[in-house]
Amino acid sequence: MNLNRKMTLLFGGIALGTLVMLVVISLYAFRSYSIASSTAHVRTAAEMVRVHLTEAMIHGTIDKREQFLDRLMEVQGLRSARVIRSPFVNEQFGAGMTREMHADAIEKLVLADGQPRYVILDERGDSVFRGTIPFAASSRGTPNCLQCHKVAEGTVLGAVTMELSLTELKRQALMTVASIILTVAAFSVLSILLARRLILPVGSTAQAVERAVQRALKGDFKGRVEKRTDDEIGQIATETNSLLVFLDDGLARISQRVVQLTGRTLRQDDNQLEVAIDMVNGLADASSFKQAIEEDETKAEIFDRFGRVLIDSFGVREFSIYETSGPKQLEPLSVDGNAGGACRWCDPQILVRSDMCRAKRSGHPVDGLSQPGICYAFRQPEDSGVPRRHFCVPIMQSGSVGSIIQLVVRESDAARFQSQVPYVNVYVREMAPVLEAKRLTETLRESSLRDAMTGLNNRRFLEEYVDTLIASARRRKTQIAILLLDLDYFKVVNDTYGHDAGDVVLKALAGTLKNSVRASDMVIRFGGEEFLIVLQETEAANALKVAENIRATVADMKIQVGGAVLQKTISIGLAMFPDDSETFWQTVKFADVALYRAKDDGRNRVVRFNPDMWQGHAESY
Repeated sequence: MNLNRKMTLLFGGIALGTLVMLVVISLYAFRSYSIASSTAHVRTAAEMVRVHLTEAMIHGTIDKREQFLDRLMEVQGLRSARVIRSPFVNEQFGAGMTREMHADAIEKLVLADGQPRYVILDERGDSVFRGTIPFAASSRGTPNCLQCHKVAEGTVLGAVTMELSLTELKRQALMTVASIILTVAAFSVLSILLARRLILPVGSTAQAVERAVQRALKGDFKGRVEKRTDDEIGQIATETNSLLVFLDDGLARISQRVVQLTGRTLRQDDNQLEVAIDMVNGLADASSFKQAIEEDETKAEIFDRFGRVLIDSFGVREFSIYETSGPKQLEPLSVDGNAGGACRWCDPQILVRSDMCRAKRSGHPVDGLSQPGICYAFRQPEDSGVPRRHFCVPIMQSGSVGSIIQLVVRESDAARFQSQVPYVNVYVREMAPVLEAKRLTETLRESSLRDAMTGLNNRRFLEEYVDTLIASARRRKTQIAILLLDLDYFKVVNDTYGHDAGDVVLKALAGTLKNSVRASDMVIRFGGEEFLIVLQETEAANALKVAENIRATVADMKIQVGGAVLQKTISIGLAMFPDDSETFWQTVKFADVALYRAKDDGRNRVVRFNPDMWQGHAESY
């Protein structure tokens, strides 16, 4: 029910209630007035009868009292009048006329107690007011009752009963009430019409505002409110329209900017407000995600956090994250949330031939949601059940594809997930520069731990790794062999052939050393032409064999430098941890002492440290 109808019903109810109350009050007032008026008439007429009878008795005309009563009946509305004599009068003067002899029950009560009685009777549809008034003996006035009657003061001498018809009075009262009702009804109708005229713009404006708000809640701010008056209601309509225009324009601009950030296109049936809220929430969540991953230490932590976002925020539980490894290889970092899992949703050949991956080859997203079969490398395992579709997003790093995100959803969910893809792209876009920064940081850290010329790890790497190395050896209760190596007469090469030739010799030596040990062993450029080799889980005898093999291989190595062929020898000192020392760096010193002994003994040899060598060298360390 709208406001106008409510107001009309309210005013109508007030008017109807007023009419009912007015009718009730009027009828009650007229009834009270009728009773009071009739009572006064009866008392007046009774007093006239009493005075007439008194005068008639004094003047000796009492026998003509019947004529007076007959003339009294000519009074309009008076239906009957009769006089009742008390026993005291009959005792003194004898019986009266016939119409004065018979008293009914009410009259007997009046004669007995001297109190008047008034009743309203209904005789055949005619309302009759009856009053019975007593005549009491009194000595007041001239003439008075005691001049003729020999009774005491206040003795009831008789009563007069009169009956008045109320029909005419009742008719006049009803006509008066009807006139009042019609007048009030007409005034009420005019008041309601006037009130409606005043209220109608309020109700209409309220309905228009309601419709505009309902449209706005559905994202449509094109609704307008018609201005009907120039008062406050008209001002409300104007301000509401201004607000709708402001919201429409502002939301449109916000949506345009957010669309630029997310890449999502709005459809005609989209709720503009809800979409804007969703997009802003998505951007805020992506911003929080970026702040979180900026504090992560490694790329693995970043991808793990992104995987949780895919599961928790987008409901994607099947996905793969690949990272480029070399020019033609891909390495799976996470598959369906499992770090380092095997390739599941693609042809495994992409791991060794990365160009098979369309996203890697093109550097553009691959939309397998709307274009199933677009990538030939997509493979669905036989045990996966219902059909799947995919969407792949490449992450560019330094102008090339560094990582690939593959999202896999059920075919029945493809259309729903299509609308979520722009938000996933926002996360990927926020993640890309952080990954690039982590990659650069790892590259810089790697470069700080690696010798730029030989490609071997440097002394700083050993200093950072030594705690892990020692803890592993102690946990496994194994030995570590430390080989300290130094080229013999390397300075002669630099002085004779130049530093470029020396660099060539060092690079060749580095390659030989790496090829002479296991992958688990470490070859470190310790400084200048000095190298250090860490042989893990190796006993002294085996370490001596490895060192001797290295010495022989270096001695046989021929290095082409310009037009000359160089052959160099190497001296090696060997010490064992923890056999020679419980401290790693002390063991390195012992290997250095053994190296000096090899130099002193003629070079091109391997020397195993023993405690006697430390005498004379302790002060120099």
